Amino acid sequence: MNWFNFVLEYQDRLIDGTIVTIRQFVLAACVATVLALVAGLMILAKAQSARLVARVYVEIFRGTSLLVQIYWIFFALPIFGLSLDKFVAGFLAVGLNLGSYGAMLVSGAILAVPRGQWEAATALNMSPARRMIRIILPQAVVIILPGWGNLLIELLKATALVALISVTDLMFEVRQINSETFLSAQAFGAALIIYYLIARVLLTPAMRMMERVMARRIGKA
Repeated sequence: MNWFNFVLEYQDRLIDGTIVTIRQFVLAACVATVLALVAGLMILAKAQSARLVARVYVEIFRGTSLLVQIYWIFFALPIFGLSLDKFVAGFLAVGLNLGSYGAMLVSGAILAVPRGQWEAATALNMSPARRMIRIILPQAVVIILPGWGNLLIELLKATALVALISVTDLMFEVRQINSETFLSAQAFGAALIIYYLIARVLLTPAMRMMERVMARRIGKA
């Protein structure tokens, strides 16, 4: 069976798997974004306890395997009385893992904002929270976006691991089709192309558009 016939025959399952993959990606990206922002700010906080909590989170999730984290959240947490649906466990684990990397991007971008901007905001008698929201964070977002785009592509690829806890994403469907047909080249070739298209056609243009929009907004400001 050639590749085009293979795709036509199994298109429904491939489409269903792709939809689940996109849902996993979007939800994991939301989790990662929130955690990266919160942990990134906590790393720079004056309170030592806040810095400690953020550092522990970052070190644990950056220093251990994502696969182990997925298994731990899905299989080990029920031992402690917390059971999560496999779909929730999947995007939560991926979001927690990539959020730890994002936290370092956020803290680094904030520190990269020119010192004169901090001093100008202080001279205007802005409170620390208002200074961060109105002056520092918008400029930090412009700095962080190129790296954040790369992180989101890594997050997309990381979602393939949720198939190992039977989340019916694209990789799960492809593995099932491969086990039924033994057409490995066609099955995994289809997965490779679909992941590439999501990253190249959807993610990359969206991130570049955000970079241009934020740069224009900062320029007008």
